[in-house]
Amino acid sequence: MNNRQLAEKAVEAKKIALPSYSNFHVGSALLTKEGKIYLGGNIETPSYSLTICAERTAIFKAISEGERNFSAIAIASDSPDYCPPCGACRQVIIDLCGNIDVIMINHKNEIKVVKISELLPLAFGDEDLKK
Repeated sequence: MNNRQLAEKAVEAKKIALPSYSNFHVGSALLTKEGKIYLGGNIETPSYSLTICAERTAIFKAISEGERNFSAIAIASDSPDYCPPCGACRQVIIDLCGNIDVIMINHKNEIKVVKISELLPLAFGDEDLKK
């Protein structure tokens, strides 16, 4: 699967989002190294701190199904610009998925690809716990 195809899956995943309060739809598509795709949408509750982003939804869904090896995650939103993952999602991506590609798509169907380490330089991780 190429970056464009994965980005299109993220756009489709916006349909499963439940942004009851912000009305800001975000979809995510997580690609395993074996080629399986896990979709996620943001889910909001009245207690805003308990909402979950699309990226973490897809990652936790994949992890709960036994997946452990990932190659890329794509993110699409209602914003006219690219939608990078929030800080919490950046940490979860690097912790559970490794230094994978982050594919962002804007409303012009242009894609931008960066490694998660570019979005979260000097990340805290396993090695820091062993010091």
